[in-house]
Amino acid sequence: MAGIVLASASPRRQELLRRIGIADFDIRVPEIEETCPPDLTPQKTVEHISRVKANAAAELCTPDEILITADTMVFLGGQRLGKPADAADALRMLTALQGRRHTVCTGVTLRQGGRSLTESESTDVFFRAASPAELLAYIKTGEPMDKAGAYGIQGRGALLVERISGDFFNVMGLPLLRLSRMLAQFGVSLLE
Repeated sequence: MAGIVLASASPRRQELLRRIGIADFDIRVPEIEETCPPDLTPQKTVEHISRVKANAAAELCTPDEILITADTMVFLGGQRLGKPADAADALRMLTALQGRRHTVCTGVTLRQGGRSLTESESTDVFFRAASPAELLAYIKTGEPMDKAGAYGIQGRGALLVERISGDFFNVMGLPLLRLSRMLAQFGVSLLE
């Protein structure tokens, strides 16, 4: 199998790769500014940023290595919810999500030499109504501070989620089924 490079410092993405049997991979994170044209759909936005990351990280890879980049964003009614700036921002986001459906989109790019493939996955997440005291207690855990939309479904944030429609792992930051199908196109089968 060709060497795998993950261009992400996210511990969640690293954990997810290990869960599907990719234990031997390098982490190489390029410095980039995550910007994109304002008129893109949520799916096209994460795909664009994923490609930008891949283009920057390609300089850190050999032509035979398979590079994986990803970008995950939370969208509420078309509005992007990034990582909160502070506790007040986290409370604003979590309050807006209460009792509503939002969409988590992840763009994934695989690149090997001059070959590149980009796809995206969308998952609808439905939050239950939570009290202000519950939201403040959650924020005090510190968990929301480094996550898009100010929650982590793999941690205590799961207590705010009523249900999802789509790929659970996408909400964590890496759609595993889509990634496995993309890797298969690069000759990497995870079940054989």
